[in-house]
Amino acid sequence: MISLPAAAARGFSPASSWVQRWSHLVRRHGTVLDIACGQGRHMQWFCEQGHAVTGLDRSSDAVAVASGFGEAVLADLENAQWPLMQGGQTRQFDAVIVTNYLWRPLFEVILRSLAPGGVLIYETFAQGHEKIGRPSNPAFLLQPNELLTAFNVLHIVAFEDGFLDHPPRCVQRIAAVRPDSGHQPDQTPVRYTL
Repeated sequence: MISLPAAAARGFSPASSWVQRWSHLVRRHGTVLDIACGQGRHMQWFCEQGHAVTGLDRSSDAVAVASGFGEAVLADLENAQWPLMQGGQTRQFDAVIVTNYLWRPLFEVILRSLAPGGVLIYETFAQGHEKIGRPSNPAFLLQPNELLTAFNVLHIVAFEDGFLDHPPRCVQRIAAVRPDSGHQPDQTPVRYTL
C-alpha cells in the first residue's frame, strides 16, 4: 500500500471540492466505490477519512497506483460485464463516487450499487462545455437536469448545473441518498447537514 504522504508527493490532484463537501454524508467507516477512479485521488481522500475503498478503471497503470489506497479493479466499464458481483448480485456500497466520467448505460448499475442509506456523489461535464474544450462530444456531456432525472428515485441533497471558472468548465453535479428501506413515505423526511 502506498503511504499517504508518498502518494501526495507523487503530485495527485486534490479530491474534487464537490466530493469533499458532501463526503460527510457517507456512513462512518462505510464502503466507497470510485467509478473511473484514475490513480485514486478520491480513493485517497476517503481512505484518509477511514473508509474502505474500491476503485474501477480501464487503465492498468492507474489501477496499479490506485491499489495503494484499497481494492483497485481493472475493468472495461463500457464493453464488458459489471465486475463487482457477489453471489449473483451487484455488490453494494455506502457511497458511489463518479467524477469526470459519463457512460449512461451505467446509471442503473450505479443505483443497484448503492446500499440503503448509500450516498451518490456525481460530478461531470455538461452541455455547454463543447464551447470551452474537451470533451465536446454530446455523448459525453450531460443534458440539462439529466442527473436529476436519472437518479430521481434518490433523495436529492444538492444539485448544481452551471459554469465553474477554475479551470473553466461546464459541469453538472449531484449529491443524493438512497432512502433507507425502513423509511416510510408518510414519515417526516430525513434532513441532511448541508
